[in-house]
Amino acid sequence: MNRYYYWVFFILMFHISYSQQHDNRKSYSIYNAVQQKEITITDLVESIPPGSILIFGEQHDDSIAHLLESNIFEMLSKKFHNDIVLTMEMLESDIQPIVDEYLSGLISEKNFRKEARTWDNYTDYRPLIEYARQQGIRVIAANAPARYVNLVTRKGLPALQELNRKAKKYIATLPVDTLAGNYYTRFIDAMGGHSFPGMYLYESQNLWDATMAHFIIKAKKKYKPLIVLQLNGRFHSDYHSGLAERLDKSKYRVVTISCFPATTVNQPDGTLLYSIADYIIKTGYH
Repeated sequence: MNRYYYWVFFILMFHISYSQQHDNRKSYSIYNAVQQKEITITDLVESIPPGSILIFGEQHDDSIAHLLESNIFEMLSKKFHNDIVLTMEMLESDIQPIVDEYLSGLISEKNFRKEARTWDNYTDYRPLIEYARQQGIRVIAANAPARYVNLVTRKGLPALQELNRKAKKYIATLPVDTLAGNYYTRFIDAMGGHSFPGMYLYESQNLWDATMAHFIIKAKKKYKPLIVLQLNGRFHSDYHSGLAERLDKSKYRVVTISCFPATTVNQPDGTLLYSIADYIIKTGYH
């Protein structure tokens, strides 16, 4: 990390730490959904038991959420003595060798960012990657390659069978099932109701979730970490549906966080929707 980015990161982390200690309500509030009470970030981290898969569901443009992710990641790594794996929606599975090369110091950051096809807002996630690199923590590129998601969007899940054996290594084990129930209903609503164009789009969403679940479980079995921290958009895991529902079917304990701006999700009477996740973080200066 060059000197400029170091100081930017230091100042941002100092701000969030200071806010949490002195003026917490102005930047974020954390709630334990079971106890239905406000807690601190330390309470959250200390409550996560070993063996868990902790899913942090974010809104991708929420800068406070990204700072909290970094803070929680570092706190978890210290709690579990770096016996942690970071898995990310933001990295596609076929670039795993590139991730490994960068973390081991073999390639430059410039090459990593170019060849790993990092998101436009990669600077929001950079502190996590750099911390993992410094601490020797594994990072897993969990998302399905965009070209295969697009294939399903255009032709449906059966089209994946036409991929060769090497290509199939980058996606969930076939066949991929589609989830019914709450997840389907929420997806339909998000797409504007039953007028959205065809079921292939929902099938591609399921490929997305199934592939992330596949690589999370694969990492859990292979590396046997005390904790997995998964980062993804919160739609994938809210209400323990989508990705979370698929992981809940595994033998591992799944804990969810849903993080969003304070004005985004409230009931008409202003009370919090505690059913969204195990822990809820409302961000923004409120």
